[in-house]
Amino acid sequence: MVTADRAIAAYLGLAIGDALGATVEFMTPHEIALQYVVHDKIRGGGWLHLKAGQVTDDTTMSLALGESILTAGKVDTLAAAHAFDAWMRAKPVDIGNTVRRNLLQFRKTGNPEAPYSDHDAGNGAAMRLLPVALATFGQPTESVRAASRAQAHVTHNCLLSDAACETLILMVHDSLLGADKNHLLHQHAHRLVEQFPQFKFRAVRQSQNPSGYIVDTIQAVFQSFFDTDDFRSCLIDVVNRGGDADTTGAIAGMLAGALYGIEQLPETWLKKLDGDVRHSCEQQAKNLFQMGESL
Repeated sequence: MVTADRAIAAYLGLAIGDALGATVEFMTPHEIALQYVVHDKIRGGGWLHLKAGQVTDDTTMSLALGESILTAGKVDTLAAAHAFDAWMRAKPVDIGNTVRRNLLQFRKTGNPEAPYSDHDAGNGAAMRLLPVALATFGQPTESVRAASRAQAHVTHNCLLSDAACETLILMVHDSLLGADKNHLLHQHAHRLVEQFPQFKFRAVRQSQNPSGYIVDTIQAVFQSFFDTDDFRSCLIDVVNRGGDADTTGAIAGMLAGALYGIEQLPETWLKKLDGDVRHSCEQQAKNLFQMGESL
């Protein structure tokens, strides 16, 4: 599969995981099993009362960020802050507390970078990083890290968040090049754990009901991603863990889409995805990837 197709699959995978997981967000695995046995359909509902195929902040913030990158011609902190602020003013269906707090601070001060805080170790920067991964494809690692932090620090200026975001971007890059899962495990996931042992996801209890804490999120995503062998199984496994399921679904969908490609995206899920969202994801993936190649 050509790399551009994998970029599209990653973006569609993010949106599919978001729409699938939103139904069971904040539910426990026991509650999910009682209501659905296995949640494996894009059916809407959930605490946000969504229409089937509707997405949440994971996808819409990604699209807002991607548009800012395409307009600015680069990943720019101020451009991202303005894009996120406009997104918040449009009254999105959902918004995280850390995102809201730091965007309100940006409105007051004009400073697009949130102050450093170990307490801002949520998953809000990780859920929306795909546009950065596509726009920086092929660039040196230091440039990738700088771009990752440029978008992340608008709302999440935190060491653990940075480490997770940079690992995910590099995993997407290698997946676009056709790397196998074993390579991703040893070259990226294990290296993250070596540097920050709290991310350990092997030989630990399976993550159930993962919170929005970036460590919980990454553990759940990595357990599902590395212990399954196809896109559909990965997404079903991670969202049925409950908790912050739209975000774990979105991140797992991004990784699995980039790894497995368009052919593995279930047609029933693609058809259920909101048509405008699907088109926006496909078009933005192409444009960002082309921009990354040109740079």
